[in-house]
Amino acid sequence: MKATITYSDTDYQIDFSKPIDISIPLINTDDNPIAWYLDKPEISPVVVEDWIGKVSEGKSSTNFNNIAFNPHGHGTHTECLGHITYDFYNVNESLKEYFFFAQLVTISPEVQQDGDCVITLAQVKKVWTANHQKAIIIRTTPNELNKKHRKYSHTNPPYLCAEAATFLREQGINHLLIDLPSVDREEDGGQLLAHKAFWNVTDTHHLNDDARLEATITEMIYVNDEVKDGFYFLNIQLASFVNDASPSKPVLYKII
Repeated sequence: MKATITYSDTDYQIDFSKPIDISIPLINTDDNPIAWYLDKPEISPVVVEDWIGKVSEGKSSTNFNNIAFNPHGHGTHTECLGHITYDFYNVNESLKEYFFFAQLVTISPEVQQDGDCVITLAQVKKVWTANHQKAIIIRTTPNELNKKHRKYSHTNPPYLCAEAATFLREQGINHLLIDLPSVDREEDGGQLLAHKAFWNVTDTHHLNDDARLEATITEMIYVNDEVKDGFYFLNIQLASFVNDASPSKPVLYKII
């Protein structure tokens, strides 16, 4: 199923029958990635007295599970500025469109003097190609398959410097996707510099008028090496949770 999309006075063709899923599925085993000091997610049948909501137990005609998880720590998720504000904002209302022209880039975070691995402003500028894109997907190297199963807690993963986040905001990027558990340092004393820079939040308790309510950050994606850097159309599929963040399924479509 092919479609022609006119974007910024240019016609592009994509094939909807060939989606590229860059999300990490949630599973209640040790294969699930984990961040922020959590245990693995739980998916288990409802139990009411002697009734068990599982067909294989012989007492139910349906599988009927409860799911307990944290969107920030258990897989691919999309968040809005409500993640860092005193007042409540939810991503279900913040994300008003779902289809974007996007650039995929690959960056190897640089080791700093303090040992941190950081995606720098210079690195982002080097891979940036201005083409009216509204989303950027950052794939980091090394890009091992175990990113889909990694236990990030207490490992100080790589992160994005605030200057790079500011640059992306100034270039008109509304949707930032990254294959790390956070755009900020794991333990930063609550500064959240990259989050604030990208969302243009200067006061988390009294939100400034020019804060970017409709901008989103998607973390813990995985982009296979077979997917080449360049421009794609991006579909962000969001579960309708009224929360600062929701599990999500970002999908790329190659331009043909």
